[in-house]
Amino acid sequence: MNGPSWTPEEWADGIRRADRAFLGRALSLVESHLDEDAERAAALFAALGPAPQQSLRLAITGNPGAGKSTLTEALGLHWADMGQHVAVLAVDPSSSLHRGSILGDKTRMDLLSKHPKAFIRPVASGGQLGGVAASTRAAIELLEYAGYTRIILETVGVGQNETDAAHYVDVMLLLALPNTGDEVQGIKRGIMECADLIAVNKCDGSLVEAGVRAAAQLRESLKWFRRDDGWNVPVIALSAQTRQGLIELDEALNRFERWTRGTGQFDARRAQQRAHAWSEAWQRFVAHWAEEQPNLARAKAQAKEAFDQGQSAEVALRAAFYAKK
Repeated sequence: MNGPSWTPEEWADGIRRADRAFLGRALSLVESHLDEDAERAAALFAALGPAPQQSLRLAITGNPGAGKSTLTEALGLHWADMGQHVAVLAVDPSSSLHRGSILGDKTRMDLLSKHPKAFIRPVASGGQLGGVAASTRAAIELLEYAGYTRIILETVGVGQNETDAAHYVDVMLLLALPNTGDEVQGIKRGIMECADLIAVNKCDGSLVEAGVRAAAQLRESLKWFRRDDGWNVPVIALSAQTRQGLIELDEALNRFERWTRGTGQFDARRAQQRAHAWSEAWQRFVAHWAEEQPNLARAKAQAKEAFDQGQSAEVALRAAFYAKK
């Protein structure tokens, strides 16, 4: 990634001042796949020093059409108007040609993008499953160094294979639609188990009663899920478009934050996330390194040939890599 020749110290100082030029370039840096940019990013984080005071990290997930961007903007404006510094990482599907973001959420959150206390960054998923991007964790940390106190991660929304977002945030908010039984039945167990709060959106106009029914069905469905931490997941009917129910949602988020901090769950979740971050990064690094080793590449090709001939993948790999030792 070519760019200004700032020193790591100059770059770090610009980020701490929440200078958008420095912050934007830093976010591009951690998204880069170039080896030299990885070295520059490491130098930047070393210059930034100890992690700042923790923000509240919120993921908003749900099916396409659930209104994630509308709710993100409404909640972001609500927080920004209250004096919070709000940042949004809107994860978009990646273009198959250039791996870049293709939706551009700033165009969908026009009011929030113009607020002086808000910052919106579309992030390309890079084809990664789970509704998040590989650079998400580093991006969140950079935003915290820049002083953002409320960080919203809006996931891709490609079905409900988005439980990975729980490894990045303090609160998982699942957004559903007021389509009664069909919507409730379509929500998979994994995302239901990860959700800390559930909101039924678009409960306005002729859909108010349907939204109330869907919320009741979701509350009934939650009885089948037993959380280890003892938290009772609230289900809120709202309209992000009219902001009806937005205050109730904010109060529920505040209750959850107070509860997790008071019980130690907040710090425990952050510690688990750091452990997951290391494991995930190590596996990704080893896989990348292995692809560049000639001997390993030959063994992999040998195993693939055996696999194509009908052998078990695990047996083929173990034979190719360990049989001659």
